[in-house]
Amino acid sequence: MMNLERLEKLFNTFNSYTDSGEGINRIAYTSMETSAKHSLMRLCMSKNMTVRMDEIGNVIARKEGKNPLLPAIAIGSHLDSVYNGGKYDGLAGVIAGIEVVTMLEEENILLEHPLEIISFACEESSRFGVSTIGSKVMTGSINANELRRLKDANQISFERAIEIQNLSLENLELAHRWPEEFKAFIELHIEQGPVLDYEGLDIGVVQAIAAPIRFEVNLYGQAAHSGTTPMHYRKDALVGASELILNLESLALKESVYGTVATVGVQNVKPGGMNIVPGEVFMLVDIRGIDMDSRKRVVDGLYDSIELLKKRRNLEIQVEKISEEKSVLMDSTIIDKLASVCEKLEYKHIKLSSGAGHDAMYMSKLTPTGMVFVPSHLGISHNPAEHTTMEQIWKVINVLKNCVIMIDREEIK
Repeated sequence: MMNLERLEKLFNTFNSYTDSGEGINRIAYTSMETSAKHSLMRLCMSKNMTVRMDEIGNVIARKEGKNPLLPAIAIGSHLDSVYNGGKYDGLAGVIAGIEVVTMLEEENILLEHPLEIISFACEESSRFGVSTIGSKVMTGSINANELRRLKDANQISFERAIEIQNLSLENLELAHRWPEEFKAFIELHIEQGPVLDYEGLDIGVVQAIAAPIRFEVNLYGQAAHSGTTPMHYRKDALVGASELILNLESLALKESVYGTVATVGVQNVKPGGMNIVPGEVFMLVDIRGIDMDSRKRVVDGLYDSIELLKKRRNLEIQVEKISEEKSVLMDSTIIDKLASVCEKLEYKHIKLSSGAGHDAMYMSKLTPTGMVFVPSHLGISHNPAEHTTMEQIWKVINVLKNCVIMIDREEIK
């Protein structure tokens, strides 16, 4: 049963957990994010679900089916946000799980399989520079030593940050889950891109998720007086960085036919004076795509450009790979089930790929995994202007509910 008022109330409740600033600021391992998790746990307990928080801070709520020994069907996403983020990113997928449980109760449908809602910890990379930490821990894709090396912009270590929230890296392996525990996992998420909105579509059925490879690049030239240093004597790190960025753009444009993209999202210049030739530049580079060969060509081109710049502009340039992921295909059976539900309900849909990373990437290591997108107005996300209507969200939740029922009753090959 469609209840848009109830749905909107859930969004308003969870979005009340935000620190000051524009938009939503529910950053991973802060008091606001922890409060939102506790609110989720209380809500799920009120629906007679068993609830726990694991060692890394993932919230797992379980509604038993007729046969509690069967593997669970899981729905999930994340509660944490980027800085100055929007109201729907991640949260829509968690609320979708709550709504599916509620709708099944209203329709007196008891599944054979248990149904789980999972809210993954620290999906966003905003604080520690590494994304999808909760799902990585759950699937054994990252270890405690790797996490101990992480620090935020205030030099607070990852370990200290979670300790403040009464979590610990000790016994992290207890958060691992195993393939036999799941029958399937589906994540609902806003598209964060313009395709569905521009094409007037209701739903996106995700076929694949692009994978990022990320680099820290430091360029070192020579800071000098801007008025007394002739142009041909300069070692301008910012000019070198600018040329590198344009070269990277050119490389990505050549590979755009394969869906590969490249972005320099952070750049810091030192000393940072109007009358000083820049001596140092720090940059963060994000290159991502579905086609790994295409992505590799851009990465190789980045390294080639750096070598040329070092010689031609007499700069020292250091490159460090921060992280590297592989693109992931969603399960073909779940893709077909989602598409068939859309057709049955006469919802306009398309099959597409996700340019953003999601927890579904890692859950696919454990179990057949699917993903559905809700339209994003003008494709805007990671922004206070992020918007999706309740009607749009409800349609995709309805697809999710019907697909869960199908998965409960049918085999996944």
